[in-house]
Amino acid sequence: MLTWDEFEKVDMRVGTIIDVNDFPKARNPAYQLTIDFGEIGIKRSSAQITRLYSKEQLLGQQVIAVVNFPPKQIANFQSECLVLGAVGDNKEITLLQPERPAKNGLRIA
Repeated sequence: MLTWDEFEKVDMRVGTIIDVNDFPKARNPAYQLTIDFGEIGIKRSSAQITRLYSKEQLLGQQVIAVVNFPPKQIANFQSECLVLGAVGDNKEITLLQPERPAKNGLRIA
């Protein structure tokens, strides 16, 4: 079981996707996302969300991400946050998103 103190250490924030690129060097199909987290700054993430989302659909979308993991090297890309989503039976990812527009950088509680 996770304690409340441990959960509070996970820093999840709202951000807006401001750039999306293909990531051909990724082991599994993925995009390289650039996400604006407001006062937290701009962070990049590798996200395996190509099954359900096109690059055009993602631009301007708000997402929820963990922003306090250490950076992770994925092929030639430095992933700085973990975009959250629900994993389907066929490993397709449905993004977690606020149900209405929210200020970039707001903390998830």
